[in-house]
Amino acid sequence: MRSPVARAAGLFTATAASVLLALGLASPASAAPPPPPSVSEARSQLAALTVESEGSGSPYDRDLFPHWSAVEGNCNAREYVLRRDGDNVSVGNDCYPTSGSWTSPYDGVRTSTPSQVQIDHMVPLAEAWRSGADTWSTSQREAFANDIDTPQLWAVSGSSNQSKSDQDPAEWLPPSTSIHCTYVRSWINVKYEWNLSVDSAERSALQSVLDSRC
Repeated sequence: MRSPVARAAGLFTATAASVLLALGLASPASAAPPPPPSVSEARSQLAALTVESEGSGSPYDRDLFPHWSAVEGNCNAREYVLRRDGDNVSVGNDCYPTSGSWTSPYDGVRTSTPSQVQIDHMVPLAEAWRSGADTWSTSQREAFANDIDTPQLWAVSGSSNQSKSDQDPAEWLPPSTSIHCTYVRSWINVKYEWNLSVDSAERSALQSVLDSRC
């Protein structure tokens, strides 16, 4: 399991490809979030998660998770995901899209207006806070909020993102049932990589989807 500290170091490493991305001269290697583990691996990762009640001794504040930090060249995390997850996306020197289209995997909503696309944290920041991130340093929380290495950031419709809010899979799943298997495998993977806990209802819901829809 990779540690948050190690992942934070890798998050801000620039490459030659990142320079091309910032200039709008190359497409990212993938056109979707990093793939989640296989079903069998997801089952193993789920079994390895600590099961405990959610809670924190301190109140949650979104500002405790600095987000949309630079991740590659001129691209912050939001811009990076917009370019990665869209179709035929072109960007300016500031990495903000100048053209393209986006289809939300949660509900199929399509738009060609980047400002209408929201970037969903697969494991919401508030959920992470209640599951162990309250003990992290600010740099660890920043790495989590801008994590492009796991399936943590998704370009989705505003309506689906707002409907989800900070709910876990026991409380909310995407309207599109075809994404459910991928969704829960991604959720499990993010929690596993970041050593976050699950509560009993959440674990049961994740197991149920793995058993019935994968």
